[in-house]
Amino acid sequence: MTNNDVLRRLRYTFEFNDSKMIALFALADMTVSREEISNWLKKEEDETYINCTDKQMATFLNGLIIDRRGKKDGPAPVAESSLNNNIIFRKLKIAFDLKDVDILDLMARSNFSISKHELSAFFRKADHKHFRKCKDQVLRNFLHGLQLKYRPSDDAPESSDFKWPGA
Repeated sequence: MTNNDVLRRLRYTFEFNDSKMIALFALADMTVSREEISNWLKKEEDETYINCTDKQMATFLNGLIIDRRGKKDGPAPVAESSLNNNIIFRKLKIAFDLKDVDILDLMARSNFSISKHELSAFFRKADHKHFRKCKDQVLRNFLHGLQLKYRPSDDAPESSDFKWPGA
């Protein structure tokens, strides 16, 4: 999955408007414009489409973590310059304070079966003998599970009625 796909899916699932997206980037000390966000969210065929870099995506996810969990004492987290599906998955797990059973429930919602042991392998260090690379299919099903849980239909309540998960 591309960073733009992940950004697009999170924006849709949680109904983030441009102002909220800008605010999430700002929480992680990055200034972005509405035009940049608009260009990241466009389809690849569009001439004004711009690729969201790993650093920009990591910054967005750090902002999401800060927004959901609060700012930690000490230095702010540094955005990774190189991302992979495992890091994106881990950051989303942290942002939404998800436990293994929560993630397995989200996966089940999208009709994707995975064992607890397979899941834990995605969150291990890369040099661990049981580490496993998170494939696009796994991340895609996780994001789809989030969407099914937090935005189950287009008849969902207006965004003003939206409550953050766990709030």
